[in-house]
Amino acid sequence: MDLEQEEALYEFLENVSKPFTLDDITDYIQASGHKLKKQLTMEIAAYLDARKIAFRQDNKHWVSRKTCFEPALFVITPSRLELLNGILIPGHRCVPFANPLVLPHRYSFFWKGEAIPVSTTEAPPEDLYPYYCVYGEEFAPQYIARDNPENEDAFNADPYEDPPEVSIHTLDMRGIYRECAFVPGDRFLVRTLNWNECKFELEKVGKDDWRHDDLNEWQKAAENGFENSFAMLGPGASTEEQIAFAYWYGGQRTREVPAYSLEEFLYEKTNRIDTVPYGIETRFWFAGREIPDSANLQNYTVPPDRTFIENLLYEKNIPISEFVILSYIRDSFYRNEKHVDLVINRLIPPVIHLEEAEYDLLTDYITESMDDFYKGYSVFLDQGAGPVRQRVAELHTAVIELSTKLQKGEIEAAWLPRHTFIVLSQIQGHAAALLEDLAFDEPPSETDIAAMDNALDSMIDTFTDIKELINNAMDNFRRSNLTLIHGGKTSEQSKGQSWRMIQISISGLEVWRRAIIPHDCTMEQLHQLIQIGMNWNGNLRFRFYYEAADGNKEYLHDKVKLGDIDFHGKKELIYEYGSKWNVKVIIMSSYQPANDETARFIAGDGGAPPDHVDGPRHFRKLLYSLEIGGNSEKKTAQSELGTEFVPGVFVMDKMNQKLKEIFQETGAKNPSGDI
Repeated sequence: MDLEQEEALYEFLENVSKPFTLDDITDYIQASGHKLKKQLTMEIAAYLDARKIAFRQDNKHWVSRKTCFEPALFVITPSRLELLNGILIPGHRCVPFANPLVLPHRYSFFWKGEAIPVSTTEAPPEDLYPYYCVYGEEFAPQYIARDNPENEDAFNADPYEDPPEVSIHTLDMRGIYRECAFVPGDRFLVRTLNWNECKFELEKVGKDDWRHDDLNEWQKAAENGFENSFAMLGPGASTEEQIAFAYWYGGQRTREVPAYSLEEFLYEKTNRIDTVPYGIETRFWFAGREIPDSANLQNYTVPPDRTFIENLLYEKNIPISEFVILSYIRDSFYRNEKHVDLVINRLIPPVIHLEEAEYDLLTDYITESMDDFYKGYSVFLDQGAGPVRQRVAELHTAVIELSTKLQKGEIEAAWLPRHTFIVLSQIQGHAAALLEDLAFDEPPSETDIAAMDNALDSMIDTFTDIKELINNAMDNFRRSNLTLIHGGKTSEQSKGQSWRMIQISISGLEVWRRAIIPHDCTMEQLHQLIQIGMNWNGNLRFRFYYEAADGNKEYLHDKVKLGDIDFHGKKELIYEYGSKWNVKVIIMSSYQPANDETARFIAGDGGAPPDHVDGPRHFRKLLYSLEIGGNSEKKTAQSELGTEFVPGVFVMDKMNQKLKEIFQETGAKNPSGDI
């Protein structure tokens, strides 16, 4: 579809009030005066599937978000802080019952038919983040910054530090709280009056007005909806998308009352849904499990109805739109370079092979585009956007080149940092979006340029960090695969000499360790290694299992040796420790030990939680309290974590000394065969 047809599609979805077919959209686009083409219906279907902007009801009918959510009811539960200050912060409270294109400070709320007045509230940003974190904790600052121009300027002043105070639009609820004698635990039932314009009617519900059985019924529907959305769609493009489809897959009951507020459900009630790392972002996911990495770059903004040029690049693992190509062309003009080969070399790093026919197609397209663009280009008018575009293009090229090298298989995926391709995809996607914004004649405003520059600084820092981790992983991988040749050894003797590199990581947390262990390490020894690596006390029951070829769990006895396990697939174990902790054990490459080799840790990251803490979610809350909580919250968190706990810190030398003692005590053989 072209841009005009896409606009007509969105216009249709904003106005339709009943289930529709693809023919209905095609008729609307034609009635709007836009040209039709033969494959338009197929392109519309692909667009709806890829962009997730409507729900598929059956093989023929679709439902728009407006149709799904405008008649629905949901709940907002004011916090004690809001009740104390006589305010209500819209924030993420109306997801997914609000048009995602409208920012929260633009919402309108009504009480008994009258508009609720809007006021402003000043506070440090960290006090306000909890009211925007459903969008993703990493995006909360952006929503607050966009509340007003002053906030945006304050955040842009220093991309690495929050401003001391910001001002946001809030609802003035003092009269309503007094009128209703509102107390903590009371709720607002919310009715969507207009989904497009985000208008809502509030009605009070007392904290004891609804039966617990009815609330539990809603919770089960919501949990099923989230888990079905994860299974059907994966992590999705955003948390807002995840939540919208969770309410769809959860059925009509999730859009009715009695119900919990979304915050109550996600952060207080459910044990089945959790917030987990997703590269440099977060998503909701199955509790106790991490989102698997991708195998290549994923860019959710790439057109599903790709042009032949976009498809050519997509197949080369460069998921971009034609607007990104035009931005590269503008960058070449800014550099005063007009040769098409220079544009192609920056757009497609030399590590990517192009067939002669592909190169000719790309050359013709870029040459024609350069001729069209050069007539209206002014380097003088490009002085503001040009330097930013140049830096973004260089970053984008570097990401494409690095990801392509990794896909060539020079290193086993298990050795790479967690979520390597997800992180690279996110950087590439953000860089591509900036290039699209910088592809047009009219330059962005000075404020937008400053925001882009700050975002770019952060992206470059993240890319530098992940590249360094990848380089270290590749060095370790190469060293581990350097084997010594011992003449005269039988195959049985060589088998006894083989050790393993393993990686252990706590599900739901960015905490991992890498170690070298003997091939005949038992599950009991592996248990002790994990306990030492995570600084745990061994007070909880444990067991190991792996997934067999038939999909069933195969549990392992304490005396089973690592080298005797027939995995029938990917070499991974799960270590269940108590009811709250799961540790993934990845069996990596074989390792040829030296004569004096000892089992030891060689790398790791993150301070592990004490094992008495109530699972990954609670641990993250404690870390959050330590970082930005008040004095009492920090003291409570530190007391639960222990005075010796330091976030992000682990002492490898101390761990290795304990590990050496354990393997000696249990009679593990060293490479020479001595006890």
